[in-house]
Amino acid sequence: MAEQGPRSGVTIEAALQRLAKALGTLETSVQRRIESDRSLNSLQDDLQRLGEDRSQLANSLDKSETRAQRLEDANRDVSRRLVSAMETIRSVLDAQGG
Repeated sequence: MAEQGPRSGVTIEAALQRLAKALGTLETSVQRRIESDRSLNSLQDDLQRLGEDRSQLANSLDKSETRAQRLEDANRDVSRRLVSAMETIRSVLDAQGG
């Protein structure tokens, strides 16, 4: 084995400092990645909730459109019946000289 002189101690110390710095950088990168993953998961959860909300709103809109169409059909039917009733009343009044 070779003897370690004062220079090798400095080299080992410098290598340990570089290693410590590299580990610190790695820890920072890992922490950022964890935060990024959390943020991504949060965005995915938000996106899923928005999709569910969209589906519910689309379903509600379909029901509202169906109801509006039924009301419009009923309105036309009532209007037609009113016109028919008024014509019948006029016929009766005209027949009685009125």
